[in-house]
Amino acid sequence: QVRLVESGGGLVQAGGSLRLSCAASGGAFGRFGMGWFRQVPGKEPYFVAGISWTGSNIYYADSVKGRFTISRDNAENTVYLQMNSLKPEDTAVYYCAADPDTTSYTRNYYKGNQYDYWGQGTQVTVSS
Repeated sequence: QVRLVESGGGLVQAGGSLRLSCAASGGAFGRFGMGWFRQVPGKEPYFVAGISWTGSNIYYADSVKGRFTISRDNAENTVYLQMNSLKPEDTAVYYCAADPDTTSYTRNYYKGNQYDYWGQGTQVTVSS
């Protein structure tokens, strides 16, 4: 049973930074494509960033390019999302997700239904 636990969310002023972590257990983390999504009330989860199992392929939503950085540490079974220059519109619940299908990840990394496992989410609130 794969378990994902996010941490690092909180309240920050616009222009500030936060670093989210997602610790994985119970599975072959080193073989998972990983993604970060965010969700606001009444809307579907929105793709933010993704990283392939080797770390060689990294993807970002246009809205966060140049501000957010995704990384992973396979030895620690952890994926990170460094968020800089935060804006009020970044306010959301952030989820990490894991995709064990290495054959299709690079085609479908932005699709929520590509991921089999999800964390419980961590709230990020950016005040203006």
